Amino acid sequence: MTNITHSFPDSSPRLVVLGGGESGVGAAILAQRKGLHVFLSDSGTLKNEARELLEEYKIPYEEGRHSEAIILAAGEVIKSPGIPDSAPVVRKLRAQGTPVISEMEFAGRYCNAKKICITGSNGKTTTTSIIYFLLRNAGLNVGLAGNIGKSYAYQVATENYDYYVLELSSFQLEGMHEFKADIAVLLNITPDHLDRYDYSLENYARAKFRITQNMSKDDCFIFCSDDEITMSHLNKIVLQAQLLPFSQTTKVAQGAYAADERLYAQYREAKFSILIEELALQGKHNIYNSMAAAVAGQALNVRNEVIRESLTTFRGVEHRLEPVLKVRDVLYINDSKATNVNSAWYALESMRTGVIWIAGGIDKGNDYTDLYELVRQKVKGMICLGADNDKLHRSFADKVPVMLDAQSMVEAVNVAYRLAEPGDAVLLSPACASFDLFENYEDRGRQFKEAVRTL
Repeated sequence: MTNITHSFPDSSPRLVVLGGGESGVGAAILAQRKGLHVFLSDSGTLKNEARELLEEYKIPYEEGRHSEAIILAAGEVIKSPGIPDSAPVVRKLRAQGTPVISEMEFAGRYCNAKKICITGSNGKTTTTSIIYFLLRNAGLNVGLAGNIGKSYAYQVATENYDYYVLELSSFQLEGMHEFKADIAVLLNITPDHLDRYDYSLENYARAKFRITQNMSKDDCFIFCSDDEITMSHLNKIVLQAQLLPFSQTTKVAQGAYAADERLYAQYREAKFSILIEELALQGKHNIYNSMAAAVAGQALNVRNEVIRESLTTFRGVEHRLEPVLKVRDVLYINDSKATNVNSAWYALESMRTGVIWIAGGIDKGNDYTDLYELVRQKVKGMICLGADNDKLHRSFADKVPVMLDAQSMVEAVNVAYRLAEPGDAVLLSPACASFDLFENYEDRGRQFKEAVRTL
């Protein structure tokens, strides 16, 4: 059903927003605040909060369909990141040469703040959160946005920050062209979302490297020199920015590295070090995240005392290796944000006890080979939580003593409760997307925590 509210000019709107989630509504509000004729279209049903905001700002919109006559007449279209380029209306827009951009690109036009941008297959949310925490501790006027926090466009429309820390997915980066990061962080590149990239790792890597576009010699590019895919693409990109690598295997003159149980960071003349055991977040992957945050802080002239305090007191983000409860001496861990194989690898690698592993969901072209040895070593029982578990069974049936299926989170947690022994951990680390049984990974993680609390 179409629900178009308010009248809009007889001439077609200059700008159309596709998608009425937080990103799309924020973009529409910013457009309206800047005096542009804007129309929002969502093929699904809008949430009440989105509808109320559009009504408040008197922005015309529709839900339940896309009115192609209006959309195709737009001068420019802002596409929400969840809408793939393969969507019919997007194909038609591109075929006729209509610019299709992201919320981030649009908001960046109106934002004079310094932008610290973070991407990577794994660790984005944690690193973004640490950097934001660090800058807040330094007393800076800073906003948090992108794939985390409130819509970037909405904040640009309603706030006045001097700095933004932006978590960027490959989907968001696809629609960014003139946008420029002042500091760009690329944590790693591992196979993820390959179904969106014609099952091409090359296409996915190129999307990630878009975070470096338009950077100048005054900007900083912080990257992991231990990541093979990142390094294999680095020389293909023409970069003017200052290159600041971080590594756990090699000393670097500028950037960060680990040696002698310490983390070292240096930017220009500023030097910083801290014992790794002092870091609030432990595990190999979190050392990388802390390294990137430390170098970003140095590049922004944050004092060593603030960097140290931030790295030692930061509390982890929800749904990322989040301890929930101990029940009968079994620790339940919510790692619902592990939506790809590499994230699950880091989770399993960090386990020091026997593991009952809850995995599964929508497979994104996953290759589970890298998990085989860890699973053999650590997993005592595996619970496949998904609508279609065939690939998990083919991959792991001969590598775990017990493998069972579950069709709901309550069932999965109850099965795990029966399998686990005192001293074990029950780990929800799905390695898959959540959309078969859950609204999103947050919904999946919260259902896990609720199920654990009712044991």
